[in-house]
Amino acid sequence: MQDKVLPVNLNIGIVGAGGFAQFAATAFLKVTGIKIVAVTDINEAIAIQMAAAFSTAVYVDYEMILKDKNIELVYIATPPFLHYEQSKMALMTGKHVICEKPAALQVTEAEELRILATSRQLLYVVNLMQRYNPLYAIVKKIVNEKLLGNFLHGFFENYASDEKLNADHWFWDDLKSGGIFIEHGVHFFDMFSGWLGEGNVVCAVQLQRPGIERKIIDRVQATVLYREGVVSFYHGFDQPGILDRQEMRLQFERGEISLYEWVPVMMKLHGLLEKQELEKLQEMLGTASVVHHNERQPANQKVRGRFSEISFDDHVTVEYGNVLEKQNRYQEMLAAMIVDQWNWIRDQKHIRVIDSSNAVRSLEMAEQATRIAQKF
Repeated sequence: MQDKVLPVNLNIGIVGAGGFAQFAATAFLKVTGIKIVAVTDINEAIAIQMAAAFSTAVYVDYEMILKDKNIELVYIATPPFLHYEQSKMALMTGKHVICEKPAALQVTEAEELRILATSRQLLYVVNLMQRYNPLYAIVKKIVNEKLLGNFLHGFFENYASDEKLNADHWFWDDLKSGGIFIEHGVHFFDMFSGWLGEGNVVCAVQLQRPGIERKIIDRVQATVLYREGVVSFYHGFDQPGILDRQEMRLQFERGEISLYEWVPVMMKLHGLLEKQELEKLQEMLGTASVVHHNERQPANQKVRGRFSEISFDDHVTVEYGNVLEKQNRYQEMLAAMIVDQWNWIRDQKHIRVIDSSNAVRSLEMAEQATRIAQKF
């Protein structure tokens, strides 16, 4: 029996020619074999601009993307309220789909897309790219191997800029964006679930921007209960760009991990480690700054926490990464994502880092948080 010949190229049509679509396209093209065939946008001017930048065709509407038999995969980078219908249309015409978050504005729609893609053996995935970050994998290993003991508590704080979000921007319209939890929070619900397992939203609130006529929800917070502990998620879109900043932390029995930037590029670990645990951590990180807080103390020290004795050889602070890596890291993650998904297109036995279930479950949590917050 002759072996199946795998395609050497993946031809992509892009729907939506905004700034992020252009950024993503640049990352995709770093992968050998990726071809951008055409781009379309309701704003013809920016579609023409993007097409010129990437030497590709401009299609006047989405129907032309769907009719082009040379296009195998549709990348959707339009506002959230369009995602469900555009993804469904692409799947119905036999095309694979990578869609920006969220999958849809309702979980029932996301689940419908997942089932449709599965029934037709097509790729359908939402670009929850956080799991492709090398720091994500490092944290997951620390959690799984309990290098700092059991997880206790965590938080994600997102102090985001609204400088480019005018009062009439679709972001503020829940009918178009779904609200902050759905439009933005899905990334981080998915990320923490990858570390800690399935979580359930137990509390959520939303806050309205005061002093303006139109109702604008610009701050939200949710508390999620996981098997071993609790995490607080805060998103506020109310900062000047120069103050835009993000931090997340996971607290364990023997220390904590802090990550910086919404695409984490810096990590600081502070804790009590045995010699072999520190060696394992240094092997994972490679080049890292290590500060020893007890150099003059003997090994095998004893302290107590949670009614139990804790043995450790070293009290350390480890710093890893650099904020200057942010843009490169972001593109590396996007490139890794599309390679992973393309590998599945070529061989459906390939186990992906993310699949359609991530899109559904993260949206379930976001929808749950939104529903609870709206009660207050």
